[in-house]
Amino acid sequence: MTTLSDSPSSGVPTPDTLPHYTDAERKITLTGLMVVFLLAALSQNVVGTAMPRIIEDLHGFNLYAWVTTAYLLASTVMVPIYGKLSDLYGRKPVLVFGIVVFLLGSALCGLAGEPFLGNFLGGGMNQLIAFRAVAGFGGAALFTTAFTILADMFDPAERAKFGGLFGAIFGLSAVVGPVIGGFLTDALSWRWTFFVNLPLGLFALFLIMSKMPRIGQRTGGKIDFWGAALILSTTIPLLLALTWGGVTYAWDSTIILGLLGGSLVSLLAFLYAESRAPDPIIPLSLFRVPMFSTGNLASFVVGMAFFGVVMFLPLYMQMVLGVSPTKSGMSMLPLMAGLMGSSILAGNIVAKNGAYKPWMIGGGIVLVVGMWLLTGLHADSTLPDLYWRMFIVGLGLGPSQSLFTLAIQNAVPVRELGVATSSSQFFRQIGSTIGAAVFGTLLMNNLHTELPKHLPQVPGAQMDASNMDLGALRAAGSGQGGPGEKIKEAFGEQYVQIEKALNGDAAAAAAIQANPQVPGELKTLVGGGLKAQVHEKLSTQAAAIQSALSQGEPGRQALLNSAQTPDALKAQLKALPAQALATPQASAAVAAQVSQGVLAQEDAAYAQAKIQALASIKAELDQQGTELAGQVNTGLKEGFTAAMTRMFGSAIWVAALGLLITLFVPVLPLVSRRSAAPAEQETPAASA
Repeated sequence: MTTLSDSPSSGVPTPDTLPHYTDAERKITLTGLMVVFLLAALSQNVVGTAMPRIIEDLHGFNLYAWVTTAYLLASTVMVPIYGKLSDLYGRKPVLVFGIVVFLLGSALCGLAGEPFLGNFLGGGMNQLIAFRAVAGFGGAALFTTAFTILADMFDPAERAKFGGLFGAIFGLSAVVGPVIGGFLTDALSWRWTFFVNLPLGLFALFLIMSKMPRIGQRTGGKIDFWGAALILSTTIPLLLALTWGGVTYAWDSTIILGLLGGSLVSLLAFLYAESRAPDPIIPLSLFRVPMFSTGNLASFVVGMAFFGVVMFLPLYMQMVLGVSPTKSGMSMLPLMAGLMGSSILAGNIVAKNGAYKPWMIGGGIVLVVGMWLLTGLHADSTLPDLYWRMFIVGLGLGPSQSLFTLAIQNAVPVRELGVATSSSQFFRQIGSTIGAAVFGTLLMNNLHTELPKHLPQVPGAQMDASNMDLGALRAAGSGQGGPGEKIKEAFGEQYVQIEKALNGDAAAAAAIQANPQVPGELKTLVGGGLKAQVHEKLSTQAAAIQSALSQGEPGRQALLNSAQTPDALKAQLKALPAQALATPQASAAVAAQVSQGVLAQEDAAYAQAKIQALASIKAELDQQGTELAGQVNTGLKEGFTAAMTRMFGSAIWVAALGLLITLFVPVLPLVSRRSAAPAEQETPAASA
């Protein structure tokens, strides 16, 4: 096993060379790193499908977002700090510390809300958020140190191949993570989405502690506590502002402006402190390296575009195409297949010829094309239509997952390899966070603009983004519940009120009169109009019958021959004896009697007319409710699709900016920094 010493006389390699590691050491270390990387990647994806059950058990819906935000905040701000610590004290101690803290945080997350914890930290949901921050504090070391150890143990050519493999693992975790989370939640408990980290983590810890050689040159120096503190005071307010802005607080609110202002002041203080620190946590001299500054800027911008697509595509699938949450996670497979394929392919080809820039540029071009293709989605698009577009986007994203880190590692001195790798990861995570915030704000603003264009105008109702939540949109997409169903229910309730009013309910009648959505004709009908109509009709009919029968037999024959005479009245007229109409006096008496009989049927006639009117009203309201519900559901899907495609259109410019920056990435040969190995230890690179 290769060992390192702090003493110059012990054969410590020169600053720009790396020691030789045996084939067995490299294989064991690579296996451990892959388990660590898979563990870190799954931890970000496995919890999402369990969150509804967690909220149900811990009762903290208003704190939903903080379960993710706490992990993101803790892990992001610690990335550069771990990178510097690994340069000062070696990779292995930092990685072991990170795994232990991550496993501790995972175990505590699984115990959140248990009775023996009582009201510690204010209840189960607050406990979970705090414990996720602990897991993020340790998890930050996993990604960063894994990539740095790859750079320590493998030449750039080999590193390109393995870097592509690690990028593929990350993409795969985004697909299988939600599936594993859903299975564990349904089969066991949501707590097992955290406990599942323990066996994997302990296995990785065993491999690393027992088999991994000491890696990383101890460069000496002291921890830059001021730099670390200022990184925290810069990034935490920034991430809080980007997380809360436009969602919890308005962008121009005092809280958001205060957080952004505080972050800016802290950033200036950080730059001042780092320029004077003898051993800065992020050496500003690294920014004089063109590959470091340009590569990190491009990685930052591509990270924004990546999150802008990946984070919101499941929303489109659930809310427009009606796909279930679990299936929407599986439906990301085409994007991840493209990402994994191009990442592995680019890594293997770059490992052979060392030409990384063409793949960076090619990936950027394909990404721009993929974003443009996403703008062609419609409310009636099918999943296969979406899949091939996602695959193109994945092809464009793949090369950036490992090549930027590879190129940056290749351009910096070995003594600063850890901080350079962690800085690359730091800028990418900050880019992703900003991308999530920016594109989330764009989506909400687009919804405010697009929904009113596609929703029908309903008197007395304001159907726009201000009162449409994501649950309503999801229900509209699936066709189950949602605003459309609520509209039909509202029409049904209106019918019940009309029925009560016609049956004499004064309160219902008053409510009908006060409702601006009820047409005036219907208000008149309910307000006594129907009864007046029946009375007027019968009065007219009775007067006509009396006039006709007053004329004697000719009048009776005229009524019998009239199609407007009711059948019951015709039968009554036929039964009249001839002498009943023989004289004018007799005819007048019969006419008055029959007329009074017709008027006496007013209550029965009103009851019959009410039944007919209610049947007609119900049929009309049902038809109107169904039509309006369909228009609202369709409008919601069309409006949400238009908002999404506009957001993708904005993402094109971000991807294009990333491509433009990539054009200025320097081209450097991938050089070997490996120190000479004893002849008996030399093995082909492929054997690793």
